[in-house]
Amino acid sequence: MPDPRPALAYHFTPGTGPAIVFLPGYASDMTGAKALAIEAWAKASGRAFLRFDYGGCGASEGVFEEQTLANWRDDTLELLDQVVGAPAVLVGSSMGGWLMLLIARDHPEKVAALVGIAPAPDFTDWGFTIEEKLALLSDGRLERPSPYAPTPTVYSRAFWQSGEANRLMFGPIAIDVPVRMIHGLQDRDVPWNRSVRLVELIRSPDVQLTFVKDGDHRLSRDGDIARLIGLIEQVMPAA
Repeated sequence: MPDPRPALAYHFTPGTGPAIVFLPGYASDMTGAKALAIEAWAKASGRAFLRFDYGGCGASEGVFEEQTLANWRDDTLELLDQVVGAPAVLVGSSMGGWLMLLIARDHPEKVAALVGIAPAPDFTDWGFTIEEKLALLSDGRLERPSPYAPTPTVYSRAFWQSGEANRLMFGPIAIDVPVRMIHGLQDRDVPWNRSVRLVELIRSPDVQLTFVKDGDHRLSRDGDIARLIGLIEQVMPAA
């Protein structure tokens, strides 16, 4: 029998639905400014909200370098089933935006709407140089200096291969729920034209993209978070 997946740490705020579920980015966790700000708004608004750590991240069990994109997708599905239990509004930041798109395409019954923050589907393809891809394949891991932490960001061969196996942007994406996206034009990690292409590929007619001219990748300033919450409110039914 395979080993069970790591036990996941999460915080769930009960309230009216659909529940809002925050999906962090790569090597991030549930304690970031956006997750906490949305949680505070949800509590004040009486909305159900879930934030959590993927396996190997934050307070969850597991070894980070042993995780893959598919593992983290399955972590999200596990909590959607076991904690939320009804269609949810997925709010995905960067890599979390990739996961929310995979789930909405493959498990439409679990998703009420999507809100992406600089979503980064397929970044294992366009986010690495040929030299980096070769290094991942030959050495099994890659380290990059992180602009957000004192320690390098580590990528594993298993994660990269899982990402390549789950690429989305090769044709129309069969997602039919409302989709909102926000992207900073000063984003140095995920080119803003990736979101333009997503608008073209997602099948739903209800897709809107907001640009923040002076916004960076994280979009964690007070004004950015206010815009993000406004996008979430757009896809939520009246309380």
